[in-house]
Amino acid sequence: MSVDFSWSPRPADWRDALRIAVPLYRWAPWFAAALGVLGVVVLVMDMTWAGVFGLVLAVIIIALVPVGTAVNFHNHPLAAKAVTGTADAHSLRMSVGEAARSELNWAELPGWVETARGFVLRTGTTAVYAVPHRAFADAEAVEEFRSLLVEHVGPAS
Repeated sequence: MSVDFSWSPRPADWRDALRIAVPLYRWAPWFAAALGVLGVVVLVMDMTWAGVFGLVLAVIIIALVPVGTAVNFHNHPLAAKAVTGTADAHSLRMSVGEAARSELNWAELPGWVETARGFVLRTGTTAVYAVPHRAFADAEAVEEFRSLLVEHVGPAS
């Protein structure tokens, strides 16, 4: 079984990968919510400046994740270039034109997660790969890719 895929990356793909790999991105909405609630409580206690400060910080924390990801995405020289790939019983291969190529044996992937947008593949290093569902020709190809991951890497973590 072999699965081919290709896609043009979007900032949301990176955001998915960062939420899985970087705790700061994963916990930012919770920190912002707690700070926002605290800001409202302090406002109700009639401490206007402290309450406004807490609410402003909550908004900044919420905005940092998508804005920071978009800025990093647009500043990366390969980020928006089309990616093509193939997965089979031996490995996962991806390339960005002639600029970059990766071949990962399944043993090099200790884990993976499926999000609403796609698959986030973890490597033994800090690298992560986001492969969106839209990269595949149809739902059957998505299922074949998922089956390869389960067979060679293990269940989603």
